[in-house]
Amino acid sequence: MKTRNTFVRVLGSAAAAGALAWTVLDQGPAGAASGPSAEAVADAAPGYAVEDYAYPNADKILTEHDVLLKRGDGHIVLTDCAAGGNLLQFLTRDHDDVCFEVTADEGFLTLELPAVHGVKTEDSANTHLEMTAEDDQVEYDIPANTWEGVGESVDGREHVLVEITVTN
Repeated sequence: MKTRNTFVRVLGSAAAAGALAWTVLDQGPAGAASGPSAEAVADAAPGYAVEDYAYPNADKILTEHDVLLKRGDGHIVLTDCAAGGNLLQFLTRDHDDVCFEVTADEGFLTLELPAVHGVKTEDSANTHLEMTAEDDQVEYDIPANTWEGVGESVDGREHVLVEITVTN
């Protein structure tokens, strides 16, 4: 009989503990928000970051230098031609020389630089240029350490430089 009373007490205690646990779990952790306020916080959380490769300060550069820089991977950056280093230097009819520093073995930049007629490469291994003239697309592959005529100096039409790609 004594064993039976002990068994009933243990069973009753276990049932009470189970009911208490069920109540706590059903209401969520202590201090947790529930209802509409929890949903509002979740909805206000920032979304995923997605790199769009947009060129930083492009609007300011367009205003100050009249060069539209669109997208790039950060390895070809606009710089002062007097800066030195591994530069790509473009000769244009409408601007002073426009220079870009190449900071890695590979990189790309999309842009709009009108009236380009020459390019100088320094240490950049393989420089590929895409240009447009009227409705035509023209491409040039320029070796390292070279001055070369491109665009207008080659066929007399005004060319817009639209993409620079550097590969090793």
